[in-house]
Amino acid sequence: MHIAIAGNIGSGKTTLAGLLSKHYGWEAHYEDVETNPYLNNFYEDMQRWSFNLQVYFLNSRFRQIVEIRESGKTVIQDRTIYEDAYIFAPNLHDMGLMSGRDFDNYSSLFELMSSFIQPPDLLIYLKASVPTLVSQIQKRGREYENTIRLDYLKKLNERYTEWIHGYKEGKLLVIDVDNNKFSEKPTHLGEVIQKIDAEIHGLFE
Repeated sequence: MHIAIAGNIGSGKTTLAGLLSKHYGWEAHYEDVETNPYLNNFYEDMQRWSFNLQVYFLNSRFRQIVEIRESGKTVIQDRTIYEDAYIFAPNLHDMGLMSGRDFDNYSSLFELMSSFIQPPDLLIYLKASVPTLVSQIQKRGREYENTIRLDYLKKLNERYTEWIHGYKEGKLLVIDVDNNKFSEKPTHLGEVIQKIDAEIHGLFE
């Protein structure tokens, strides 16, 4: 079974993936942040490095999905390939940070890759307001994230709302991170687990 967590920068995807991996004994596949060779450069000069970064993420997540399906294990994945294609890349293009030529090339590559993969059995979306995202980004203290602009987070949030509203690929669970502090309160994590149990039970029916 393939469970994936979607959400904006700072919404708590990695934290929740770790907590659920521990609770259920699932294998966790995290986003490649620490060893990503483009991330620091991207935040310093988005226009120059946007295409390189997005292709790197596309390649990385495609490999993850192939590995997940081949492993036969239940895996929880931190961020999906769809977010790159439907949220981050088009947002960079709209903000003038990725050229039309690069965006078309990227979109063509995603279209080809997506024809070889299946969507997750359950998608968990972490919905969070911009103030919550900013607070959580500041708490984790990644230096390269200090330059993230508020308008960038806001535009991403708008795209997430639109994408989730039209999501028809499979089962979907939305967690409101403004009101559910699963990382700090065990009772809140318990509520998330209860909802996941209900969704998973449906997958096996």
